[in-house]
Amino acid sequence: MTPAELAATTIDHYTHHAQSYQAGTLDHDVSQNIAALLAAIQSPPPWRVLDFGCGPGRDLRTFTELGHHAVGLDGAAPFVAMAQAYSGCEVWQQNFLALDLPAESFDGVYACATLFHVPRTALPQVLAQLHHTLKPDGVLFCSNPHGRDQEGFSGSRYGAYLSLETWRNLLTNAGFVELSHFFRPPGVPRAQQIWLASVWRKKSSDPALAT
Repeated sequence: MTPAELAATTIDHYTHHAQSYQAGTLDHDVSQNIAALLAAIQSPPPWRVLDFGCGPGRDLRTFTELGHHAVGLDGAAPFVAMAQAYSGCEVWQQNFLALDLPAESFDGVYACATLFHVPRTALPQVLAQLHHTLKPDGVLFCSNPHGRDQEGFSGSRYGAYLSLETWRNLLTNAGFVELSHFFRPPGVPRAQQIWLASVWRKKSSDPALAT
């Protein structure tokens, strides 16, 4: 299957399971992830945050309650409607492989359990778009189930389960600098921490190179 076909299959899965996904994830505690993103942003608040793959809007509401201006993005139409209703935020319906993002618009991009759905061969173009939409020195947070660089379907959802080394190479090549990383969930043995979370800063352009 092509990357576009893999993306379409995953979006179709979420489209048909939107209600059960909302019920199953509403109470998940991702405060550690949100705090990691916000702690790394250096500009004065409130901040403009893109929730990349916002799903039903749980974290959009949290960002808004914290006083920030959050915008959601998701490929599944039911999630877009749910997120708008639940959070009151603006939400864009966009396929990750066909993004149309404004330049230098966001202080932070929050990609919680979303980028692993992008096939590895397509990740450079997606990361380039996220780099493009961040303001200078903006911050990208991403959390993904990690593995040994294997890819494939889990049911009808496609996933790329990449190692920390591979994520580092991809993000560095896309123009990001690593600030920190950690494994989740907290408080359990390392073998049970299936999530790799990492925080990255968009490299500032060198003033000496500006024209």
